[in-house]
Amino acid sequence: MALFQEVSKQSSLHPKPEGLVLQYGTAGFRTKAKHLDHIMFRMGLLATLRSKQTKATIGVMVTASHNPEEDNGVKLIDPMGEMLKPLWESYATQLANAEQGDLLPTLKDVINKEAIDMNQEANVFVGKDTRSSSAILSQAVLDGVSALSGHSKDYGLVTTPQLHYMVCCQNTQGKYGEATVEGYYRKLSKAFIQLTKNASNRTDDQKHLCVDGANGIGALKVREMESHLQRELQISLFNDGSKGKLNHQCGADFVKVQQKPPTGIKVSPGERCCSFDGDADRIVYYFTDSDGTFHLLDGDKMATLISTFLKELLWCKLLIDHLTDCVKHLHHAAQEFDIGVYFEANGHGTVLFSQAAEEKIQQLLEDSNINDKQKRAALLLQNTVNIINQTVGDAISDMLLIEAILAIKGMTVQQWDAIYRDLPNRQLKVKVSDRRVIDTTDAERRAVSPAGLQEAIDSTVKKYTQARSFVRPSGTEDVVRVYTEADTQENADALAHEVSLAVFKLAGGVGDEPKPMK
Repeated sequence: MALFQEVSKQSSLHPKPEGLVLQYGTAGFRTKAKHLDHIMFRMGLLATLRSKQTKATIGVMVTASHNPEEDNGVKLIDPMGEMLKPLWESYATQLANAEQGDLLPTLKDVINKEAIDMNQEANVFVGKDTRSSSAILSQAVLDGVSALSGHSKDYGLVTTPQLHYMVCCQNTQGKYGEATVEGYYRKLSKAFIQLTKNASNRTDDQKHLCVDGANGIGALKVREMESHLQRELQISLFNDGSKGKLNHQCGADFVKVQQKPPTGIKVSPGERCCSFDGDADRIVYYFTDSDGTFHLLDGDKMATLISTFLKELLWCKLLIDHLTDCVKHLHHAAQEFDIGVYFEANGHGTVLFSQAAEEKIQQLLEDSNINDKQKRAALLLQNTVNIINQTVGDAISDMLLIEAILAIKGMTVQQWDAIYRDLPNRQLKVKVSDRRVIDTTDAERRAVSPAGLQEAIDSTVKKYTQARSFVRPSGTEDVVRVYTEADTQENADALAHEVSLAVFKLAGGVGDEPKPMK
């Protein structure tokens, strides 16, 4: 068949290094960029097959998010802007790891198992981040799409959430929005401006926000979006990529883990700041006191602020049966509710509205019998729906929503922080030979394997006051993430060290044994 001859011909230009094995994780494939050319080509092939099978547009994003600049990665985006289905993740792993001579049989196996009509048209959207390796790697994706006679649209430099948004817009025939970057800016900015009209007498200081762009794609896109905001949000942009290195001592992951401001950001005490990660799908807020004390407002604080705001709008029992806070992998569970708010502590999260909820909001806006307070609440809800990127966590969208809520409530960042007090906590990473040895349950709060690990964590936690600890495998690298909290920072650090030692010993740690924190 001529189609497979073209795949074979093109594949020889993107050869797989013999013996290299990678696994498609929660964030796709990630490793050193120099190992990824064949992966990108093959993900172009797989995206084309997925498009033919679903009869919908599929997205392919070239990024390594918060990883170091020398890394890169790729992930596929399903028709509604969601993550790739688990079965197709396994196909991605099989295709990626097939030796050169086994590529066509592996490809045909997927086609046969999924009964794919190869005459069906295929459409693939491709985007990339600002890494120096992204241009050539995204071209390899486009080569893969072309090899199976698929149609592609190269969006070039976009944030990961923007590509998720484009895919959803395309597959809903524009009902979710216009599948262009400008359309994204217009929809979110219009909603933001409408929301902030409900805030009275805002000063320039209240409109001002310091943004750390992590020297990544988010910095470029915030700069592009500024003109749409009509100075209702006045941004001082730091780490904009003009001189710094991507994710190096900056960005949401750095701020969350190190619990200190990023390098390169110059702000006064009390100023409101936020940091994106490298592909702008995470955000954290923070400020420092006059004495230098650092205050982090992470995903938990953001979820609390947003949930409180939504509950206040629902005082008149307009429409909502349930309002729930869900962790990141419960995206689908959150869809079972009228409104689902879910954020990871690292700042990745969004809000989901059911179709029934959106329809009810629209009905209320058209109802001449509701009073002014109800009408105002319905308008606020409608604009809240429009400011949110419901497909995935989106730093730009989340930033605009939080800024609008603070403005409407007349709340300072200090008042937001005072909603509740975080216990002192610590996050650490433990390098292991294979992250798959760790398996978790109960929303990643309990370790099922390796044997004895959860028991070791439980017995260690009992030694400390107001303490808890979770471990989970990274979705992108062979490390295990350790989270602890306790009544004091000293105890949180000591607990983190003890749990890290248990992980190192029971989960196949590599390198030096974890050392106590100084």
